[in-house]
Amino acid sequence: MSTYKLHIDEDAVAAPEAAVASEPVPASGSDDLVGKTATIAVVAAGVALFEVALIPGMVIGVAAALAPNFLPKVGARMKPMLHTAVRGAYKVGNKARSAVSEVQEQFHDIAAEVKAEQVAEAHQAHQAPAAAPKH
Repeated sequence: MSTYKLHIDEDAVAAPEAAVASEPVPASGSDDLVGKTATIAVVAAGVALFEVALIPGMVIGVAAALAPNFLPKVGARMKPMLHTAVRGAYKVGNKARSAVSEVQEQFHDIAAEVKAEQVAEAHQAHQAPAAAPKH
């Protein structure tokens, strides 16, 4: 949103063609926020008049329009909490990984024992008919 500032010379009152052309001046942050808020209020009123079901979408749009003004402030305050949450999640992940590897190791041990038992049973089954006396 650009605002224009008009510079008028003292002589411009007598001669209107002597007025200097305006140049764009960047709007300040508070003026920009006021402009956004006014625009949003007008659009919200129009939305409410035409279709009430559009109001939730309008609220989301308002949040998206105003978020850049507030996120830097919130971000600075949320950084320590986010840091702690990430640290906790990392520790939980490591604990879960070690627990899963421990369970996996136990499962492999049990599977190896079952396989060894099957091999022993098969070996005994093959030796039993050969050891039986023939009549």
